[in-house]
Amino acid sequence: MKKVLSFYTKVPLILRIAIGLVVGALLGIFAPQASFVKIFGTVFVGALKGIAPVLVFVLVISSLASAGKGLGSRFRTVIGLYMLSTFLAAVVAVVGSYIFKITVPLAAATEQAAPQGLTEVFETLLSNMVTNPVAAVMNGNYTGILTWAIIFGIALRAAGDATKKVLDDISGAVSKAVSWIVQLAPFGVLGLVYASVGEYGLEIFADYGKLLLLLVGCMLAVALIVDPLVVAITLRRNPYPLVLKCFKESGITAFFTRSSAANIPVNMKLCEKLGLDREYYSVAIPLGATINMDGAAITITVMALAAAFTQGISVNIIIAVLLSLVATLGACGASGVAGGSLLLIPMACSLLGVGQDVAMQMVSVGFIIGVVQDSLETAINSSGDAIFCATAEYRERLKRGEKIDFGG
Repeated sequence: MKKVLSFYTKVPLILRIAIGLVVGALLGIFAPQASFVKIFGTVFVGALKGIAPVLVFVLVISSLASAGKGLGSRFRTVIGLYMLSTFLAAVVAVVGSYIFKITVPLAAATEQAAPQGLTEVFETLLSNMVTNPVAAVMNGNYTGILTWAIIFGIALRAAGDATKKVLDDISGAVSKAVSWIVQLAPFGVLGLVYASVGEYGLEIFADYGKLLLLLVGCMLAVALIVDPLVVAITLRRNPYPLVLKCFKESGITAFFTRSSAANIPVNMKLCEKLGLDREYYSVAIPLGATINMDGAAITITVMALAAAFTQGISVNIIIAVLLSLVATLGACGASGVAGGSLLLIPMACSLLGVGQDVAMQMVSVGFIIGVVQDSLETAINSSGDAIFCATAEYRERLKRGEKIDFGG
């Protein structure tokens, strides 16, 4: 058994994931009756979602309790990068929507409730911030987890060295458990791909293919052009070694888990490989999972404009810019709203004069194409967390005259 485990762990993780992907797709096509395969994906995502809240809570407390000075400038930089990239993603979505002007056959209306405006979104966020800390960890409420972890971490800065050592040991143990779970990613991807291919196939995208292609095109443009350009301007270095590394090690896993929260442990491990400061990234990565929402901004903008064009509504440039700002703020609040980015579509539609009934039909369309849309959206969001987290720290190192090597 030890020899088998040794051989398994020596094979690069990305290669194992690729094998799991291919095997899962083949089983989904040729053995749809083998439904037991789904359990691998269910267990893997469940394990990641289960450990992620504990990981974030423990690491943030431990990092802030033991943190030295000098973290502030990095946090200011990474927050600025998160917000800038989300706004630029919305702008890209506006440009793409104007170029192609997609209209769609509308699906049946959904019965799920959606927030009526930014006020409701931020009311939800504020209430999540002050929820019971135990309940926040149990329910995976990352807004509450971050809020309480920061409070406890700052409060424990005055604690003795022995207490801080205990916190560090606990965070190390949780991180070790995470590394064991990540090793199971190939089996998890196998099960997730099998479930998607077996249940949906490719036929489901026939009616909404153009809309899906526009969403995918905008997301890839942001991931491969806009975000690298932001990194290049910030660091004055070739950004693609960093971008491609993050996409390979974070984006692929996030694509199949379809959960930024579940991918937090993966991003933590990636930041460790990139040689980043643990005190910094243990807070910056969970923060990114909350406010760095490029994919969500694209989804909100494209779907809202498609609804407007379908209804024959003309949208001028001033309204389009305002829509980009609303999509940016709404996307940052998506993690605090049940249903994520799709249920923020009606909020954006209301700005364009699209009725609630039509807006909710667009939400239904979003759920139909969500197999690809939500997967790619999560991949863009999560890999961007790691990209900009690293960019902010490398910027500080370059200011100090240090050399950086993010090709890894």
